[in-house]
Amino acid sequence: MTERSSVADLARTLREEVDRYSPGERLPSSRALVDRYRVSPVTVSRALAQLAAEGVVVTRPGAGAYRAEPSGPAKPAPGDTSWQEVALSAQTAAGPVPRSVDASGVLVTLAEPPPGVIEFNGGYLHPSLQPERALAAALARAGRRPGAWNRPPTDGLFELRAWFARQIAGPGGEGGPTGADVLITAGGQSALTTALRALAPPGAPVLVESPTYPGMLAVARAAGQRPVPVPVDADGLRPELLAAALRATGARVLVCQPLFQNPTGAVLARERRREVVRIAREAGAFVVEDDFARSLAHEDAGALPPPLAADDPDGVVVHLRSLTKITSPSLRVGALAARGPVLERLRAIHVVDQFFVPRPLQEAALELVGSPAWPRHLRAVAAALRPRRDHLAAELRRQVPALVQAAAPRGGFHLWVRAPEGTDEAALTGAALRAGVAVTPGRPYFCAEPPAVDLRLGFAATAGTAEITEGVRRLRTACAQALPHGAGGGEPAPA
Repeated sequence: MTERSSVADLARTLREEVDRYSPGERLPSSRALVDRYRVSPVTVSRALAQLAAEGVVVTRPGAGAYRAEPSGPAKPAPGDTSWQEVALSAQTAAGPVPRSVDASGVLVTLAEPPPGVIEFNGGYLHPSLQPERALAAALARAGRRPGAWNRPPTDGLFELRAWFARQIAGPGGEGGPTGADVLITAGGQSALTTALRALAPPGAPVLVESPTYPGMLAVARAAGQRPVPVPVDADGLRPELLAAALRATGARVLVCQPLFQNPTGAVLARERRREVVRIAREAGAFVVEDDFARSLAHEDAGALPPPLAADDPDGVVVHLRSLTKITSPSLRVGALAARGPVLERLRAIHVVDQFFVPRPLQEAALELVGSPAWPRHLRAVAAALRPRRDHLAAELRRQVPALVQAAAPRGGFHLWVRAPEGTDEAALTGAALRAGVAVTPGRPYFCAEPPAVDLRLGFAATAGTAEITEGVRRLRTACAQALPHGAGGGEPAPA
């Protein structure tokens, strides 16, 4: 069979197959088509080009082939939707407050990169690090529990609430929350959304660490709130600047990540922990403690400081955490813990927004954390993240020394690095993607103008050290193109 006939046969087959796809839906990759039909890459490329010429598919360089949108009559002229700008604003006594709902900072970590691109922007564990067998077994056992598919209590299964309370309170447990102080949420993002909606009205200032998690900034802005930055350093949030910000703004909410802060990796220093809570208490403000990374401590982390909520009799701290990061993106089970009247408000908003978290997920979470596989999984992840962290740091020093690293954290998923002065962030991240590695730009982590160009480089979503080496090699190529002249350098890695 000639190459020409092979192309014609494959084009005919694909033309029939395309009918099974929705307009705009992506076809299998060229590599998958080569394997499926046992033809050469050249044959696949020519067959797709033929279908593109016919208007059956649309090809996008670096992204693949998609079923073309159907041709039809010209679309009518769009209407005037400008009135929505006012309708979508939050109404306050002072007038409308623009509500910016910007998910771009979150989508960076949720977007699946094109095939062949190495994920330095991933926000979850690599599939090889996820406890897939233990999750499958837990879900199977949960499905057989009596009443597993009935409606759960709106606050969540009490056994799961009690488990979270024990994790927050720590070994002693005397000053921490009890199960009655905990609400089960659909992951950490849901808990954060509930907390901010409960604690601050539209138009109110909300103090945030700078830099900080973009998903939290998106939540605050979507609620019409005004994020106000409080800088962090190597020891975490700076108490003197927190006190000044509270005085200047009259804010009644601070959101912070005292342990392995995202993105800097900082741990709030021992002498600052009580100071932060004291300053907030004196100002009549709540501290929303996002304890997202406690289960992501590395093998060399040592003893971790207890949560701020573990010793908080006055109910200053609203604590949240989740099982998602340490398990799987789809195990969206988290918790909110609070004391006093604020718990009732949190409960009301939680019920209005969600009704409840699906009972099978809660039952599966209980089965998982109560199984012998759970401590083994925590140890395995701690042992796997440390060498990935160290290898990424070493490869950056060797191959791209122009990217200055903050202190390597002993927990979490990533390193925070700074590019040389004069770097164009968009040019650098774009060049990296073209080179085959996805990185997270630093700008979305700041609610005000960033002081420099930073990148968040993750290692947890990679397959291992070999992939990290290749990813840094590709990043070096991008830096050679995008960094200011003379800012690159370093020893090239073997191809």
